[in-house]
Amino acid sequence: MANYRLKILEITPVTHDVNRYKVEKPRGYQFTPGQATEVSLLIAGWEAEKRPFTFTNLPSDDHLEFTIKSYNDHEGVTKRLANLKVGDEVEIGDPWGTISFKGEGVFIAGGAGITPFISILRSLRKKNKVGKSVLVFANKTNDDIILYEELKAILGHKFINIISNQKDTAYDKGVIDKAYLKSKIADFEHQHFYVCGPPGFMKVVNGSLKELGADPSTLVFEQ
Repeated sequence: MANYRLKILEITPVTHDVNRYKVEKPRGYQFTPGQATEVSLLIAGWEAEKRPFTFTNLPSDDHLEFTIKSYNDHEGVTKRLANLKVGDEVEIGDPWGTISFKGEGVFIAGGAGITPFISILRSLRKKNKVGKSVLVFANKTNDDIILYEELKAILGHKFINIISNQKDTAYDKGVIDKAYLKSKIADFEHQHFYVCGPPGFMKVVNGSLKELGADPSTLVFEQ
């Protein structure tokens, strides 16, 4: 596996705890929307701490982009990332991952689990192939919704938000479970389901989809 040292070109806030990192793109580097790579920080003592992050740009762009949530409650890689500056370097490896677009369907994301879907949805919009695809996005508060305006522009009324920890939200309230999926999805047998989020979220959503009639072969997630 190759490793690439890349300079950070731009850091832009996306939400209160999410940043967009634009970095150099190695010559000839290719990935498929939905794929990720291992990233490490070139800071003394942190070089071996590799973490998986998803590409959120289009493969045709002249740079690479990562949209990363920083967890500031512990001394980890994402907290250190948020302290980097333009010109600092990171190291990445080759692309990998099993999440890729198989056909129209329902994207179901929990929090930062939206990241594999960003490049996919941007690619579909560029090709004018969003079609009937729907995004169901679960977050704790309205302020946690990543790229709300862009996702709304891509999906329109097919962008569904559910919020768990904010009483005054105008969106659906609660969590994504079997009952919620049944209330929002009419067809569980003839489309794909793309699922990404924390482990507990994945277990509930994938289990519920199967119970509601989804063929396991139609479930697309990182295994």
